[in-house]
Amino acid sequence: MEQKIINVKAIKQQKVLNEFATELKKGKHGQRDFLIFAIGIYTGLRISDILNLKVSDVLNKTEADIIEQKTGKKRTLNLKQLTNLIIDYLNNGHSNQSDWLFYSPTDDRKKLSSHQYYKIMQKIADNLGLDYIGTHTMRKTFGYSYYQKYKDLPTLMRILNHSSQATTLRYIGIEDEQIQASLDDFSPFN
Repeated sequence: MEQKIINVKAIKQQKVLNEFATELKKGKHGQRDFLIFAIGIYTGLRISDILNLKVSDVLNKTEADIIEQKTGKKRTLNLKQLTNLIIDYLNNGHSNQSDWLFYSPTDDRKKLSSHQYYKIMQKIADNLGLDYIGTHTMRKTFGYSYYQKYKDLPTLMRILNHSSQATTLRYIGIEDEQIQASLDDFSPFN
């Protein structure tokens, strides 16, 4: 099987984000697939950290402390916006299957792999004609959306554990043209 090379980006249009989420919900494991996506776009976690969550990490919690796999740093997740989705998911029998929040459909003792979730995302991306979707799309969509809402780059850098503003801006897809366009109208004397 030939692996296609894609330039993974954030989903920047609300309509596309809604369509993608709707398609995720339709699959055989739609509730699981959508919750993974929702956690990604609400927290900015990497897929490896999302799939590493255990039921005990989120059960009856509005915050969860984790250690990020890539950085080894502690991170506190705000789960308030996700509470109802998590409760519904766990109430539909997903809490007794294994310790993993997102277990493999073939073996409930194993967690879902990032490659399995990538394939789920790719199928939907292909159906919607999107050529920039990968598992990192969730993290980038979080970053882009957070920046668009708050324009708080230092906080976003901390959340994403980036070392420079340039890295964060490049990561979330704020192109040089957009930066220049914003400066065209900027004046501290207005």
